[in-house]
Amino acid sequence: MATATTKTKIKSASPRKKVEKTETVRLRIKVRGYDHTLVDQSVKQIIDTALRLEASVVGPIPLPTDTKKFTVNRAAFIDKDSREQFEMRTHKRILDIMNPTGKVVDALTNLSLPSGVSVDVKTMT
Repeated sequence: MATATTKTKIKSASPRKKVEKTETVRLRIKVRGYDHTLVDQSVKQIIDTALRLEASVVGPIPLPTDTKKFTVNRAAFIDKDSREQFEMRTHKRILDIMNPTGKVVDALTNLSLPSGVSVDVKTMT
């Protein structure tokens, strides 16, 4: 007993609508440093500069802290059981500035931030 199956195509009543997306350009600013107070001061300074020039800011978003631990022998030759541990913590924050103008970019490049804080800026579309 053989059964025959047929495939039918169902057509939708309306064709798909094309939705136009407006591309937003944003500056992604990543701030890193060993001292969390310096990182927070730098982020506040960046936000104040951007808001003064009427740019919309998203963030700051705190990222997980990277911790590097080092274990060192206290003595040079004997006493293997006597050790010391050190750690370095890297604090990170992310800011997004939506649709920046030329004035905003110029103001951010001329901004003087404290030493010990590194800033990475990427343009994202």
